[in-house]
Amino acid sequence: MLKWLRGQKDNLQTILIALLLAILIRTFVAEARYIPSASMEPTLQINDKLIVEKVSYRFRPPQPGEIVVFYPPDEPNKLPGEAVHQAFIKRVIGTPGDELAIHDGEVYVNQKPLAEPYIAAPPTYEWGPEQIPSGNFFVMGDNRNNSNDSHVWGFLPADRVIGRAWVRFWPVKRASLLATPTYSNSSPVTRSPVPTLEPEPI
Repeated sequence: MLKWLRGQKDNLQTILIALLLAILIRTFVAEARYIPSASMEPTLQINDKLIVEKVSYRFRPPQPGEIVVFYPPDEPNKLPGEAVHQAFIKRVIGTPGDELAIHDGEVYVNQKPLAEPYIAAPPTYEWGPEQIPSGNFFVMGDNRNNSNDSHVWGFLPADRVIGRAWVRFWPVKRASLLATPTYSNSSPVTRSPVPTLEPEPI
């Protein structure tokens, strides 16, 4: 047995180094995630697989329009079926110092409506106005009426952010970089209504 172990020393070292590198990459550089719910439709579909990169936010804060993965604030108002300590994925809508309000089917940042062609349907609820405090963000799912997000549990502290959703690699036919929209304040975008689904966890 000892002779066999000595013979496998190089192989064991290679395996240990590979495991260590994998742990370091997952902790500090990037990791794969999948989408378990409809809260980011139509942008992200159930079972889409993504790469979440963790480098950008070491040098700058999240920007409006970016899709972020995070752990929600402690003890959020969990919806039925949600797991404890489950990571969420949403879009950054407001950053520290912004005044945010939701009414009449529109999201307003600093009293100006956002043009958001990527959402499933206009929100049917109201929120705010309220100023986002320092070190916090306001995040929302693109499926506005089927998302457990900041309009439910409030602001997202910066230290809860895991990383930025960077690229969708599965399914292959829809593989793409996840582009960040350039917001411009304009009149509402006309959208086709979609049915409201049951609440999903992410």
